[in-house]
Amino acid sequence: MKSEHKVLLSALLIAIAPAKASETEQHLLRCSVLGDSSARLGCFDALSKQVEKAASAVPATNGAVAGATNGAVPDAPAGAVVAARPAARVMKPDTPISRMSQDWELDAGAKRGRYSVHPLLDNYLLVANQSNSTNDRPFRASLPDGYESKHVELTYQLSFKAKLLEGVANSPIDVWAGYTQQSFWQAYARDHSSPFRETNYQPEIMAVLPINKTIGGVTLRFASLGMVHQSNGQSSTLSRSWNRVYGQMGLESGNLGVTARLWKRFDNAKSNNDNPDITEFLGHGDVRITYRDNGYEYSAMIRRNLHTHHGAVQASVAFPLVVNLKGYVQLFSGYGQSLIDYNFAQKSLGAGILMDF
Repeated sequence: MKSEHKVLLSALLIAIAPAKASETEQHLLRCSVLGDSSARLGCFDALSKQVEKAASAVPATNGAVAGATNGAVPDAPAGAVVAARPAARVMKPDTPISRMSQDWELDAGAKRGRYSVHPLLDNYLLVANQSNSTNDRPFRASLPDGYESKHVELTYQLSFKAKLLEGVANSPIDVWAGYTQQSFWQAYARDHSSPFRETNYQPEIMAVLPINKTIGGVTLRFASLGMVHQSNGQSSTLSRSWNRVYGQMGLESGNLGVTARLWKRFDNAKSNNDNPDITEFLGHGDVRITYRDNGYEYSAMIRRNLHTHHGAVQASVAFPLVVNLKGYVQLFSGYGQSLIDYNFAQKSLGAGILMDF
């Protein structure tokens, strides 16, 4: 990794004016020590584009270069006033890198085109997720002899998104598709063949509008509208599903990022609804808060129905291990850790790894 940084540093220093070399070197060194891989990549991308723009803004003819090499100044018409060239603008070393802009490609420096894969929610593996209680009631109809699940299970989540359309109808709006899968695996219940207790599938599509307006130190990065389906792929009494439309906005201030969603369920009038009261427990929106500092990541998710007073809080911390891999600890308290548990309250604590890409 260090050799790649040296090669990139050499190329960039050659591409810009000597007066800017030390400044660019400072910025490159800053990029190289960022603990967050996405922020590090965004830092290098932004710097590279700034240097390309700076280099193209200062063209020189062969004659001018030759004259400068011989120590002479190219002739100018008599009486002409030679305007000073504006200094090439290179990103300052203390320019903040917006993780939200990189994740959603909200500015020109973050654009990667269509079909580039980004994380949507956290991608993690909890090797041990200890719960204070288990919800075995839904399984009694299909398992007459009963089944008592273990309080410790293996939990993982895969979540990613990709841009399908960029600049729809010559507007700044991009269309993204995302997918999240969360599984709760009774990996340590070997007497019962280690079954998957629950798996939730969540495809969604969203239209994202970059805003990037700052007021009082807080930047409104984007607003979006989306549609999401979530189900557990089961049938009969074990089936759980719902469909929602939602509005979302994302804000940043320094290392702090906040996204807030409000949703409306639109399938609760169907006669075969598996969980007509799900919003009583999962509410009508959520808030996600993330703070990043030197590779450490502190996150929280909060949702609550203000009428029933049901909801949930999830808090987590991730810390650097190796490139793109972090240690991860997650605490959950409330309703709806999974769809099968949407009306079941529990507390759990898990530890494992977080994949950062």
